[in-house]
Amino acid sequence: MNLTLASLGEILWVLGIVAWTVIRYPFERRARRVRVVDNRRSPSDMCGLVMAVLGMAVIPFVYLATDWPAAADYPARAWAVGAGALLFFGAVWLFRRTHKELGKNWSISLEIRDKHQLVSGGPYALIRHPMYTSFLLMALGQAFLLSNWIAGLAGLVGFAFLFFLRVDKEERMMMDSFGPTYRDYMDRTKRLIPYLY
Repeated sequence: MNLTLASLGEILWVLGIVAWTVIRYPFERRARRVRVVDNRRSPSDMCGLVMAVLGMAVIPFVYLATDWPAAADYPARAWAVGAGALLFFGAVWLFRRTHKELGKNWSISLEIRDKHQLVSGGPYALIRHPMYTSFLLMALGQAFLLSNWIAGLAGLVGFAFLFFLRVDKEERMMMDSFGPTYRDYMDRTKRLIPYLY
């Protein structure tokens, strides 16, 4: 088998998505058993989720399965595949850490669960939304691993929709639930990138 750099990038991307799915699955199962006490799902929230799934999963999978749109391909570079692998590995590691810290508080959408607690340990000690940070790292990794302008960059577009349609609403929900405690937490942390934003 003649493994090209482009093929290696694609394989690494698929392995990252498989790891992401394996990490998330048990938390989705457990979350179904914990009662939701405040549900803030909205059409814009669902739009953000759909756009994220399209950009970070559907479009890349279509590209890998059909090679469409091949006209947007460009030559893979070793440094890009290496950078993409590091970014994706970092994303999966952070994704796992966020799930572990959240435990029963985790939700796929804007929900407060029964006996919900404010999590401020682990990666949450530095940033309020480390799961979004992991998505950003995944999207950047995808851009380097998939040597196609559309499939590669679709993840960043999907991430942008998810982040900008949800993060303000999520923080409002947390303020409503935890009041001054969450305000204090906001004062000592950044949103997405430690020490910067």
